[in-house]
Amino acid sequence: MSDTPSLEPESKPSAKEEILSFVKTICFLFVLAMLLRGSVVEAFKIPSGSMLSTLQIGDHILVSKLSYGFRLPFVKETLWRYDEPERGDIVVFTRVDDPSTKEDESADNIIKRVIGTPGDVLEVKAPYVYINGVRIEEPYARWVGPNPFGGNFGPVTIPTGKVLLLGDNRNHSKDSRFWHDPFLPLENIKGRALIVYFSWADLKRIGNVIR
Repeated sequence: MSDTPSLEPESKPSAKEEILSFVKTICFLFVLAMLLRGSVVEAFKIPSGSMLSTLQIGDHILVSKLSYGFRLPFVKETLWRYDEPERGDIVVFTRVDDPSTKEDESADNIIKRVIGTPGDVLEVKAPYVYINGVRIEEPYARWVGPNPFGGNFGPVTIPTGKVLLLGDNRNHSKDSRFWHDPFLPLENIKGRALIVYFSWADLKRIGNVIR
């Protein structure tokens, strides 16, 4: 007489169990995607030429949400700030609504370059920028064509906890020089631009590191 136990066929999950398992997987992936998007990395598209020629219209970029601190999805405040933007960083941010405009711009994602950091005395004398009285080198900046907004600005002192930003395409950028409040709170910065992952302007730009 054999002592080998008899093997019973495994029961297949019911259709209801399979659907429930599928829904759980989708929910998990959705939560994971939201966490990554809100806390780690997010994709943005460049809609205008204010950052030419560093960024082209139609560039799709990835922005690091972990460059300066950690925040949760749908939470505006940074839970843990461990670094601050440096001069030259290209950042995506939102700003307080400008009362001088009809539209509410507080939800718009904007991309510019950090030029003034806390404590800096900044002055723009087109086509040059001066920090603490010293002209800085800006190989990325271009001053092409007439500026419909004007160009000179300052001198101003950047307050603690805030930065001042300019577009690389200086004569075609509505940046800190023309805001009601030229200083952006660090809390409004979403992250630092990292790489071009796709571009309608030029496929050769794919993979370009953003500097």
